[in-house]
Amino acid sequence: MRQNVTVSDTVRYISNAALPTQQETLGQVVVEILRAGQNLNRKALCSRLIRRLEQASGPEEEQQLHLLIGMLFSQQTS
Repeated sequence: MRQNVTVSDTVRYISNAALPTQQETLGQVVVEILRAGQNLNRKALCSRLIRRLEQASGPEEEQQLHLLIGMLFSQQTS
């Protein structure tokens, strides 16, 4: 039996599948900062994440970057 799948559904699936996890994205940002010879701190992380947010390719990526930026400023109590 053949399923009717629209092109937009297929593109959305591929886009989501290609989106790196939060850990992968954060790892890439850390590597970029260290390779640039910068100190690794909250300000550097936030700046790089905002730069990526400005260049985001879609709403899913934007949402992920917003979550990562939010994590930098969230207060966790244990």
